[in-house]
Amino acid sequence: MSAALMIVYACLAAVEVAVVVAWVIATRRHRWPIRPSGGDVVIGGVTSFLDTLGIGNYAQITALFKLRGHPPDELIPGTLNVGNAVGIFFSAALFITTVQVEPMLLMAMVISAGAGAWIGAGIVSRMPRRVIQVFMGVALLLAAGFFTMTNLGVIPPTGSAMGLAGWRFALAVVANFVLGALMCVGVGNYAPSMALLAFLGMHPIAAYPIMIASDGVLIPVASLGFLRTGRFAPAVAVGLTLGGIVGTIAAFPLVKMLGDHLTLMRWAVTGVIAYAAIAMLRSARASQPDAPVPTLPE
Repeated sequence: MSAALMIVYACLAAVEVAVVVAWVIATRRHRWPIRPSGGDVVIGGVTSFLDTLGIGNYAQITALFKLRGHPPDELIPGTLNVGNAVGIFFSAALFITTVQVEPMLLMAMVISAGAGAWIGAGIVSRMPRRVIQVFMGVALLLAAGFFTMTNLGVIPPTGSAMGLAGWRFALAVVANFVLGALMCVGVGNYAPSMALLAFLGMHPIAAYPIMIASDGVLIPVASLGFLRTGRFAPAVAVGLTLGGIVGTIAAFPLVKMLGDHLTLMRWAVTGVIAYAAIAMLRSARASQPDAPVPTLPE
């Protein structure tokens, strides 16, 4: 095993331990509720199953939250990140060992995504309700756009490379920093990562370990910020975690069997995402600018 790959594994393990410890300590200190509803577990399981197959789950979860009207909009970014912080570790471990991407590229992109998430979480955790709603609405529209381009075949065919060099390497690392920050406002990074790597000439399967290993660092890092501020729905996050682990493990054997049969599913997901974007922006328009942002009790 190369030194770069060992660093990736060490980063994954370190941030995962940190977020679990922080969650336990914060839950005991604030006595947060930890009993999720069956619906939370189902949402976590189904969306993580689809996420493992390449259909990003952040926009899906947000759409389902909006459809049922819970949790409040301002708590959705934190709930997304905290609720996926544990399950993503299983995905990262599975994909890194199965798909062999150039280790130096993988290490650099993982670190840049984590740095982006740390900065992004600090900003999002302090945003007022209306600002979060606007950011989430725009983010969902962008996600719907990426899905539409994928469905229509607008994203160009990719090459066969499993690594990058020179300006392509630098561009990928910088772009992953931005995607790490955007994850904090609910933009899943699979579709953007696929588009970026396709443009740079990489094999389609290369997006899996890069995206999921990046998530394996940036989601726990972002979660630490939300755990510190309490800007998330604890019980819902627990449900997403439990369902997410099961969904990820169940879907992994099917990854290499992906094909055209997922096209209709992607179109359905695109429609749901577009609905959620419109609903979020309408909520932002109706919000009172000076309304206080609810937070969890100290």
